[in-house]
Amino acid sequence: MEKFYISSAIAYTSAKPHIGNTYEIVLADSIARFRRLIGDDVYFQTGTDEHGIKIEEKAEAAGISPKEYVDNISGEIRKIWDLMNVSYDKFVRTTDKHHEEIVQKIFKKMYDKGDIYKGEYKGLYCTPCESFWTPSELVDGKCPDCGREVKEVSEEAYFFRLSKYQDRLIKYIDEHPDFIQPESRKNEMVNNFLKPGLKDLCVSRTSFDWGIPVTFDSKHVVYVWLDALTNYITNIGYDPDGSSDEFKKLWPCDLHLVGKDIVRFHSIYWPCFLWSLDLPLPKKIFGHPWLLMNNGKMSKSKGNVLYADDLTQKYGVDAIRYYLLHEIPYESDGNISEDLIVERINSDLANILGNLVQRTISMGFKYFDGHIENKNVLDDDSKNLINSINGLFDKVKSDMDTIHISDSLTDIFDLLRLSNKYIDLETPWVLAKDDKNKDKLETVLYNLLESIRVSGVLLEPFMPDTSKKILDELNISDKSFKFNDSNSYSLNEAKPLFMRINN
Repeated sequence: MEKFYISSAIAYTSAKPHIGNTYEIVLADSIARFRRLIGDDVYFQTGTDEHGIKIEEKAEAAGISPKEYVDNISGEIRKIWDLMNVSYDKFVRTTDKHHEEIVQKIFKKMYDKGDIYKGEYKGLYCTPCESFWTPSELVDGKCPDCGREVKEVSEEAYFFRLSKYQDRLIKYIDEHPDFIQPESRKNEMVNNFLKPGLKDLCVSRTSFDWGIPVTFDSKHVVYVWLDALTNYITNIGYDPDGSSDEFKKLWPCDLHLVGKDIVRFHSIYWPCFLWSLDLPLPKKIFGHPWLLMNNGKMSKSKGNVLYADDLTQKYGVDAIRYYLLHEIPYESDGNISEDLIVERINSDLANILGNLVQRTISMGFKYFDGHIENKNVLDDDSKNLINSINGLFDKVKSDMDTIHISDSLTDIFDLLRLSNKYIDLETPWVLAKDDKNKDKLETVLYNLLESIRVSGVLLEPFMPDTSKKILDELNISDKSFKFNDSNSYSLNEAKPLFMRINN
């Protein structure tokens, strides 16, 4: 049993997450569930990022305290994660007392080491992104990440010696080609940020109060990225004064899954912070693409935002999970609209999956009263189907190992398509007309049930409720990944898994 620690980025508590934000947590959940399915010892962490000037301003506008504000939004985020059937092991909050205490110790340790020093910051600041920029980094005079206005600020601040670790980081990325994935994100980090040269990083602020106080300089609060990134270690038992056995077991993290817009913080700032603490780096940082709506980035101001709770109420949780995981390619942005969701439900979930399960179980009852065993009467089409069943797991595992989640689902649905074609080739309704074909008919249905069973087992990471329904209808506990020629089926009545939607 291998340890597998996976994290999503912690969600910023400025507003209710839209479906684009929700994509990341479902993606992470599918990976965590798959690793559990194959027997790994999985730890899956997510949570909320709750400090910063943006929170302070939003709370003030709402007429409540920052803590009340983040309590509300964090609760809403957790509710949506739970709604989407996310199997996290820990939901962390950066306002948790333990996290705050360890962050203060981390800040002091870096300061004592000489990696943090006091200075003055003059620069261009984007409040929504909580990021400083130089004039050359702006795009048309605006924030390169979000396109909003920046403002010039000047204040006393503590700085982290990011420049000290630049050469070491370039060398590390060069020697560990899989550290940042996909390749396009790695190239962007190296060419746009590392090669031009790293500037020391502002890690404290005095212009607002909503943050973790610096213990030895009370007018300063720890700046958001040092606070937020360290959640990956503070919540598994890291302590500068002596870390727990859990930390020694879990760290380094196997996979940080983050949006492509924050790869820079995770692949540049975070490694340097860890080296400052004399800790090993995570094994992989994956920057996933965005989910666009009508090919544009979702934005409340544009009015082009969809929410998970609204969509699942209309279409069901697993239908939305399937859409998110299937429709967003490995590194290219995906697109969402309700028309596209309906199209995918009708074509894949109702026609291919639901139809196959319904037809097969119905025939099982019609011809054998729901009791089916393998009579092993094989022709070439049957052997082809069995070979495809036996090859499915290796394909899915290869795709999951390389985070090609969409391809994993395509592999499963290719087998389901083949199974539907197998029905047309074998024509069970014709076989049923002649008693001498009874053993072949039972074999055909058995082969179909095994295809559905293996597909159902492998669908669990992506569509957990649907997977359970399929295995319940098959009334079988076998969760092996290959064709089993000695199962015995006593089927339960089939209920429609997905209904076609008529617009």
